[in-house]
Amino acid sequence: MFQEIEAKLAETVERTLREKFGLKLKVSLEQPKQSSFGELSIPIAFQLARQLRKAPRQIAEELAAPLTHVREVAAVEIAGNGYINVRLQRGAYAASLVKGSGVPREQTGSAQKIIVEHTNINPNKAAHIGHLRNAVLGDTFARMLRRRGRYVEVQNYIDNTGVQVADVVVGFHFLQKKSPVDVKAMLDDPQIRFDYFCWDLYARTSAYYGENPEALGWRAETLHAIEADEGDLAELGHIVADAIVQAHLKTMYRLGIEYDLLPRESEILHLQFWATAFELLKERKAIYFEEAGKNKGCWVMPASAFRSTAQDSDEGAESEEDSKVIVRSNGTVTYVGKDIAYQLWKFGLLGKDFFYRRWSQYPDGHEVWVTTDQPSPNESPAFGRGAKVFNVIDSRQSYLQDVVVAGLRALNFPEQADASVHFSYEMVALTPRTCLEMGIALSEEDKRRAYVEVSGRKGLGVKADDLIDKLIETALAEVEDRHPQADPQERRTVAEQIAVGALRYFMLKFTRNSVIAFDFHEALSFEGETGPYAQYAAVRAEQILRQYVERGGVMPDFEKVLTQEVLDRHLETEDLWQLLWLASKADSAVERAISSGEPAHVAKYAFQLAQEFNAFYHDYRVIGEKNTERQAVLLWLTRYAREQLLGTFQVLGIDQPPYM
Repeated sequence: MFQEIEAKLAETVERTLREKFGLKLKVSLEQPKQSSFGELSIPIAFQLARQLRKAPRQIAEELAAPLTHVREVAAVEIAGNGYINVRLQRGAYAASLVKGSGVPREQTGSAQKIIVEHTNINPNKAAHIGHLRNAVLGDTFARMLRRRGRYVEVQNYIDNTGVQVADVVVGFHFLQKKSPVDVKAMLDDPQIRFDYFCWDLYARTSAYYGENPEALGWRAETLHAIEADEGDLAELGHIVADAIVQAHLKTMYRLGIEYDLLPRESEILHLQFWATAFELLKERKAIYFEEAGKNKGCWVMPASAFRSTAQDSDEGAESEEDSKVIVRSNGTVTYVGKDIAYQLWKFGLLGKDFFYRRWSQYPDGHEVWVTTDQPSPNESPAFGRGAKVFNVIDSRQSYLQDVVVAGLRALNFPEQADASVHFSYEMVALTPRTCLEMGIALSEEDKRRAYVEVSGRKGLGVKADDLIDKLIETALAEVEDRHPQADPQERRTVAEQIAVGALRYFMLKFTRNSVIAFDFHEALSFEGETGPYAQYAAVRAEQILRQYVERGGVMPDFEKVLTQEVLDRHLETEDLWQLLWLASKADSAVERAISSGEPAHVAKYAFQLAQEFNAFYHDYRVIGEKNTERQAVLLWLTRYAREQLLGTFQVLGIDQPPYM
């Protein structure tokens, strides 16, 4: 309803601009700085003052008159030097929400597919806290798009032929002397947490390289074997990568995160995706063969292809340092090269496709598929061929993402290059307090820092499952203290819902370009801008509605009882109107977050609505209200605010517990 009125007002002003001034402009509306100024504000007059050579106030007066004929508008006022402030018919607005129930609805689906690629953890060890920010951002963005009717495909790219997997294979084969049979036996051993074991083995292998640089030859040998898919080393690569991917999916599902497709790097190689892209790049002269210098024998992309201004060397030529190696002198392709091939496939530009097989099915019935290089008798969904692609990758990879987009432009695909979005984000660190609680030893200097960075390569960090377990343990202690008589299994479920809500909200409440310093106590607090605070508001709303019925109340027929006249009378009370007005903006909050690419806006909206409802909860005795008509208004407001909160929670991936 909010968006419909916003669109109607904008269209009215746009029509007036065409008819009166011959201007075709898009008009945007704002929230007035103070609620006393009205519900919506239109600042367009200031933008037109110089062009029309008129005072903003005079322009505003000419634009305001037609707005008074919009049925939902109660009054239009010119404020200051030219703001157009709009006041709505409160009763009419509320009555339309009563009839529509107010639950956020998914729009009619769009035929154009949007691909959201996220998580993308190297399948060589357990997921860590930094991976959670990627996955939560990507999952929430996909939920936002689906809420607003977009057709979304979620992909989780698996680099199963890269250096990280190779290093774990080196650890098993060369350091531990384990065969594929030995490693398979580990997977069946309930005493071994395989992804955790590989976490430690990866760190030990990295340390061994530092002490024995000649051992890097093992890495090269292993990479070649994996890419060729030959011998024990390749078999070990399959075993390790598949087992770790399964562990990652299990970890992410704890946070409600699911995928549609797992595209694997091995198939990009085996199905000649890269070979096809390589020939295209050479044909279009997007890359060239380096005859001399440090990159001799390599195929490289010149810096001018992906930088607006290439740095010059002393001789005035493009610096070799600035060029990006796509194929190494030993014939192996860098992962940015494979990323170019993958991006071409996402848009349906490669002329090739994967084969597919079912990987597994989630408990809710949703299937996740994986690419394969072998035809399958089972029919698969149609993957790829997106109209727009969002790659959720941390900001440190911005340069490489620029190279991928440059590859599309060099191949004369400008439309797809423009539709390739690097959905970047900053790192996740830990507060010193959280490090100590997770058992990470800190130096005295680190204890004084605002946050502590972690390193997976050094084996220092917080595994995602450990973090989730610790949050659940902490939440469970609070739940048991508050509800000692509740069923133990139910208490555990409540603790999980609180922990997941706390974690997801904390990862989302910061804008993507902010470094996060994760802190247990801040995330789990029932006060302040946290997931539990928002959940508590929904719990309180449900308790009011449940207790009203338990005490013998019969829920009114709101459509019959809450007429426009009734609502007009009671919504003269400003705080009741402000609660309704804010609650009605759920879909708008999601749409604006999509436009800005900031899921943080949805998290902020959930917090603001929770704040507004909590104020209502403290100021009004809904069940004890003696006036039947007013009680009906309060009951409906309670239900409506809860519905809007729950709809927003679905977008954020948060559940409402039965109690807190």
